[in-house]
Amino acid sequence: MASLLSQTTTTLFLLHHPSSPFKVNLRNLKSNTFSLPFLTIPLKGKLGNRQLVVLSRAAPPSLSITTERLRLDNLGPQPGSRKNRKRKGRGHAAGQGGSCGFGMRGQKSRSGPGARVGFEGGQTALYRRIPKLRGIAGGMRAGLPKYVPVNLKDIEAAGFQEGEEVSLESLKTKGLINPSGRERKLPLKILGDGELSVKLNFKARAFSASAKEKLEASGCSLTVLPGRKKWVKPSVAKNRARADEYFAKKRAAAAESAS
Repeated sequence: MASLLSQTTTTLFLLHHPSSPFKVNLRNLKSNTFSLPFLTIPLKGKLGNRQLVVLSRAAPPSLSITTERLRLDNLGPQPGSRKNRKRKGRGHAAGQGGSCGFGMRGQKSRSGPGARVGFEGGQTALYRRIPKLRGIAGGMRAGLPKYVPVNLKDIEAAGFQEGEEVSLESLKTKGLINPSGRERKLPLKILGDGELSVKLNFKARAFSASAKEKLEASGCSLTVLPGRKKWVKPSVAKNRARADEYFAKKRAAAAESAS
């Protein structure tokens, strides 16, 4: 396109929206001075979806314009856009004969998958030399949170009335917690930081030791919600049931002998 503009005397103008101040009167353009039809180029960006029209006085020899209608039987790729593949190992005349550009010796010249990513020839690789990070930064699952924690001082500041229920749903309604992402599926845990002045009914998956002691001393009712059971194989579940039955009979026998 740059060569086209440098070889010819052109007149450029933009076809804008009717409200644009840039306008061209087509009557002033003499049709006999132009030998090249309109060349329309789409423009995108800050100008919007507009068109650039190039009017040339003399068409360059490299530009071929045809008025033949495009049909399925005359479609084809642009010249130079499709190239033949490189034929390796087909002799020196093909350009990649002999070792085919892979060298004479070494692991990478052999057939097969080659060296894996990060392999450094047998020495300690970089990913093994750098220090390891624990927790979430190191990708360990042990560092991920298992509960949505709430302290007693936050529950006191939320303004719960006497006898109300404190659960995951009520805390969301009060706006005390707003879990998102992975935390939306986590259960509630009550922590013991702070004091509570009213008696409430708590329903949570877990209570810390200090929170349990403070709530029981203040007369609050605690309900420990059951967790989601982990799936085990039927054979493992059967063995666990047999073990529970065996130890239950053993405890009953020990209680009878003690009495």
